[in-house]
Amino acid sequence: MALSTSRRSAGAIREINVTPMVDVMLVLLIVFMVTAPLLTSGLHIELPEVQATNTPVKDAKLVVSITKDEHILFGEDDVTKDVENVLLSNARVQREHELYIRADKDARYRAVAAARSAGVTSLNLLVEPETTPP
Repeated sequence: MALSTSRRSAGAIREINVTPMVDVMLVLLIVFMVTAPLLTSGLHIELPEVQATNTPVKDAKLVVSITKDEHILFGEDDVTKDVENVLLSNARVQREHELYIRADKDARYRAVAAARSAGVTSLNLLVEPETTPP
């Protein structure tokens, strides 16, 4: 048996095998594609139906949402316990004196009194337009 004295076998391999890395990345991509739709959570509010025209909302940050179980959210933050102080400390509410309220049809509008005490002069109630059968 003779020993090989070629230069290639004596030195380190200078090529990186990327196949395992590509396999791992594809598995991660599939995992994220499957789990991403499950991570979205929504807030379900049944708005009262009235006869009205659609009016665009200026900014979603000034929307107070009231759920059926009477949780009050300002934007995305739950402010059920301290609505009035949150509205008083919000610079935009104090500057614009305008607020949109999106409440479930069975919820109590406790946020209206808190908004009035915080100096809001323009309260806008968001509702679903009434659907008429064809």
